[in-house]
Amino acid sequence: MKEFVAYIVKNLVDHPDKVKINEIGGTHTLIIELSVEKADIGKIIGKKGKTINAIRTLLMSVASRNGIRVTLEILEENSSKPE
Repeated sequence: MKEFVAYIVKNLVDHPDKVKINEIGGTHTLIIELSVEKADIGKIIGKKGKTINAIRTLLMSVASRNGIRVTLEILEENSSKPE
């Protein structure tokens, strides 16, 4: 699943080298955490969330064939800037 998400996301963003994907697995549930460059978050989410919803739909389809549930989360990195 991690490779599937990486392939989709890296082809959408301007900085594919900054894409980080972390899998947290359970017995029947898989959580995929996605972290991208701050400038690329809008490209992943899309207008009104259509792009991220399409990615989640694809993931759910692949996961249901394997008998597991998948959740895709986008992590926002909090960068504190000194003032």
